[in-house]
Amino acid sequence: MDTPATVIRVLAVDDHPIMLEGLGAVIDAETDMQMVAVASCGEEAIHQYRRHQPDVTLMDLEMPGMSGEEAIRAIHDEFPAAVILVLTTFKGDAQALRALKAGARGYLLKGSMRRELIDTIRTLHQGKKSIPREIAAEIATHAIDERLTLREISVLRDVAQGHSNKTVADSLCISEATVKVHMKSILGKLSADSRTHAVQIAHRRGII
Repeated sequence: MDTPATVIRVLAVDDHPIMLEGLGAVIDAETDMQMVAVASCGEEAIHQYRRHQPDVTLMDLEMPGMSGEEAIRAIHDEFPAAVILVLTTFKGDAQALRALKAGARGYLLKGSMRRELIDTIRTLHQGKKSIPREIAAEIATHAIDERLTLREISVLRDVAQGHSNKTVADSLCISEATVKVHMKSILGKLSADSRTHAVQIAHRRGII
């Protein structure tokens, strides 16, 4: 079998060893691809990128310590031409949009077929972008929604942990009245009819 003229060098980043093994098997089974390095956290991803400067990086978002989103931003800031494909189990439009704004060029759900992963890697290597239709549709649906402020997200995170308005107020060094104002704004922006509903929507969309 002839060796391809161009081999796509891949870095995979995920905190689950079994996932990394599976990705390695899929990548190395292709004659035009090679897994050159793996990393299990954001900090290690940056180190391995600097060392190998791969053609395509596969990045998980949910990892202990530095998140995948933070690692994407750090790599992109240092290497603007970096080609990064997010591999995640989360369909949330807000999380996908943050990753893309951080510098990712593609977004793929981990449950996707092996063939889809290979095709997406080749697509990105050709200089194109790739976003699943359902994720793109969700992003478009909420494109004109009024965004939650950083303070509102902080309030909602505390509420999601089951904290009362007083506890949230004490945690953020604001008054209970201000917490109530923030919650009213959050419910309106998310079209939620209760605190619990707002938390459910925020989790589903990847806002928190």
